[in-house]
Amino acid sequence: MAPRGRHVLSDYRELAVVAVAAAVGLTVQGPLAWAVRHQGIDILLVILVFFTALTIEPRTLRDLPSAWRRLSVALIAGITVLPALSWSVAHLVTAGPLRDGVTTIGLAPCEIASIATTAMAGGDVALAGGLLVGSTVLTVLLAGPILAAEASGTALNPWHILVNLLCIVALPLGAGVAVRGTLQPSRRVIDAASTVSMLSVAALVALVASEVRFAKSYLSVLVAVVAFLVVSAGVGLLVGRGGAPPVRGALLLTLSMRDFAIAAGLATAAFGPAAAAPLGIYGIAVLLWGTGAAGFIRAGDASNAA
Repeated sequence: MAPRGRHVLSDYRELAVVAVAAAVGLTVQGPLAWAVRHQGIDILLVILVFFTALTIEPRTLRDLPSAWRRLSVALIAGITVLPALSWSVAHLVTAGPLRDGVTTIGLAPCEIASIATTAMAGGDVALAGGLLVGSTVLTVLLAGPILAAEASGTALNPWHILVNLLCIVALPLGAGVAVRGTLQPSRRVIDAASTVSMLSVAALVALVASEVRFAKSYLSVLVAVVAFLVVSAGVGLLVGRGGAPPVRGALLLTLSMRDFAIAAGLATAAFGPAAAAPLGIYGIAVLLWGTGAAGFIRAGDASNAA
């Protein structure tokens, strides 16, 4: 495993790149909005998921049976409590594309960056990796029906959503895991895959941010996003209660960090590009939260050890 300081530098570097990407997306909106309307989010999601899957160590999957109880509880909470939570906080936002976009946050799987923040916090990376894979599978299978039930007044085709998620999430994930397990790429290739993943996240932030329009209506989106982050962190603390510190850290970070990019792809497939705008705000907020929480956990562990 890489030294913890390396994870810290990597995570802060990613945060800086994302901040620059958000600024680009907010200022160069025309060309980026064109890319959104021509499958830009879907294309980048395929790249992001595949190259991230290349970085998942095979031992992550081998170690899962020993943690099946915690893993099961976390996955159930992630696909039941969190969708209900995002649907609830979405009602703080005026009906329309912005509310629709907020609704999809809880349907997304664990944020891909939660693997890095878990490592940064000294958490159980194997558990975090298992939650990433498991929650992604559940999102692909259940996001369409759940979203169709939540948006009962809107004509949604859950099969279209399922096929979309299969193509842009499930297939690249399976391909990446298979390539890592069979070809056993070198460390240089894995590091390159991590870089591609980071750049893909930044590009997705820029695309999603290009849909944001400065208006008072976004204040309610910000309130809804903060409310979701606070309560989902509470869910993570509750699920991790009684576990060892590495387990508690992994559950807190993975359950409170949902993948903004997959949520944006889901929102675009279900409601159109305008619904992706709130996910840019959530993406920046969740990366700030994850990095800050990981640093706090690490500092607390260091003080306890002393």
